[in-house]
Amino acid sequence: MNTAWTQRGDGIEWLPAERLGQWSVDARLRPWLIGKGLLTLRLRAVCKDRFELRSGDMWTGLLAPDMRRYLPTEDTAALFREDRLCCEDRVGGCGRVITPDSTLDAHPWLAELGDSELGETLGDLSGVERGTYEYAWLPASDELAERALGGTGHAGVWARRSRLRLRGAPLAVQELFLPGMGDL
Repeated sequence: MNTAWTQRGDGIEWLPAERLGQWSVDARLRPWLIGKGLLTLRLRAVCKDRFELRSGDMWTGLLAPDMRRYLPTEDTAALFREDRLCCEDRVGGCGRVITPDSTLDAHPWLAELGDSELGETLGDLSGVERGTYEYAWLPASDELAERALGGTGHAGVWARRSRLRLRGAPLAVQELFLPGMGDL
């Protein structure tokens, strides 16, 4: 079991959009962070045929208490899936989907998405609700950021997260905006 992104005590301050202005965010990155619409579709529009969604790891693991409160769910385990969003062989962002066991019980096809992008797949369905985005600066020492940055020496990475409900069943999406994404 890969626990790098599952077993973390958060301690990270996630901010609503209206408080993001309190933080210093690179002006080139800000539109990516706060832009409307699916990140995958926005990147695809900019990168055109140079866009690639790279399916990464998928594993089951324990839900950290902070994620259980965020969703909210009584489940203690979930399916974790990560993808990399690339433009011209350069990784611009990383995504992670957290699907609690009860959501998988109700919608087992979520474990079989393969190379399909979750947001685009859900966009074609009825009964999907997306909550508001929250934003955070994840220092490089944070396990989630460390995994995404891969030892590049950067101080950290901006992230956003949102809750989704698929016919009432919760799941969470976290997106990391890697250094250099503002240059795309």
